[in-house]
Amino acid sequence: MIYNFYDPTRVIFGAGALGQLHEQNLPGKKALIAVSNGVSSLKNGALAKTKSELEKAGCKYVVFNQIAPNPQKEMVEKGAKTVRENECDFVIALGGGSVMDAAKVIAMLAPQPSEDLWDYAFGETGKGKELDQEPLPWVAITTTAGTGSEVDQAGVITNLATYEKIGVGGADSMFAAFAIVDPELMKTVSKEYTAYQGFDALFHSVEGYIANVHNLMSDMVERTAIENIGKYLARAVKDGNDMEAREAVAFANTLSGYSMVAAACTSEHSMEHAMSAYHPKLPHGAGLIMISKEYFKFWIDKHVCDDRFVDMARFLGKTDAEKPEDFLTALVKLQEDCGVANLKMSDYGIKKEECMTLAKNARATMGGLFACDPAETTDEEIAGIYERSYR
Repeated sequence: MIYNFYDPTRVIFGAGALGQLHEQNLPGKKALIAVSNGVSSLKNGALAKTKSELEKAGCKYVVFNQIAPNPQKEMVEKGAKTVRENECDFVIALGGGSVMDAAKVIAMLAPQPSEDLWDYAFGETGKGKELDQEPLPWVAITTTAGTGSEVDQAGVITNLATYEKIGVGGADSMFAAFAIVDPELMKTVSKEYTAYQGFDALFHSVEGYIANVHNLMSDMVERTAIENIGKYLARAVKDGNDMEAREAVAFANTLSGYSMVAAACTSEHSMEHAMSAYHPKLPHGAGLIMISKEYFKFWIDKHVCDDRFVDMARFLGKTDAEKPEDFLTALVKLQEDCGVANLKMSDYGIKKEECMTLAKNARATMGGLFACDPAETTDEEIAGIYERSYR
């Protein structure tokens, strides 16, 4: 029943919300606009609109367009160097979860005396140093509905040299000054990535609902997130211009960010981070989908929180659910409805003999999420989940 919830980010939500950027109290006079190394923000007009809004506000800017999916340590360090060289005093993230994660960590690293991000990271090889300077402020403009990163205070970064994909940051000073969640910007996201991102948001809340740190606050936001994903995700996948569906999924995404602040994810996220640490071309949401059925079946078979799985089956729309296995039925149906039920690890170069390596990496690099599981696990059990998921 006890919780400690603090999330100071102002959220401006709704179709057309980007048009309100110039009216906000910007936290600086010169921004680094962090965008992906793709073309989505150009094609959907989000970058041009953001520039126009900043110009209306009399704010200068520099564009940093080098952020890849599963953002990497070296890119964050380069972004921080760009901030320093151009004397930017805040950062704007314009993009999805990877861009927001990278942007907040760029804002953290830029004022520090060390240019090596891993001096301030934990995991297996990070030095875990305290920050010497306060992070720069940052603003989130999210163009996808997947991570909820606009309202949390850490970013997931990959170190290719050490096969670590871990959360960096976490200080209260790393919350965004404000976030703009504009579902209009999400209309051009492809069907497959709408599904991948929607399931990422779903699993944030599903994991939080079974985590051993769940509480009244987290239960509230997770239930609403799961209900909205269950009702609207397949519609958003089918028709990207269905604004009712886009709005509902975007809302669920932000709520799933609150879930990580009020409670926590569990080891499913650690397990996927290991997968994409070794295979960076694997989309995070796709990796989660691949292991999800066997992951949640593992906990259902242990009967550690049967009532919670019955709850979640009902939240997903199976109103007649009476047993925990009904959650798996509802989950698989949603995956089928979204066209992602048959994803294969082998399509991304993952080999079955890697399962124990991935299990050990998941625990070594993000063991904190294992501590939030409903019960303890062994490496052999985690490797078994990978093996049963393998195709």
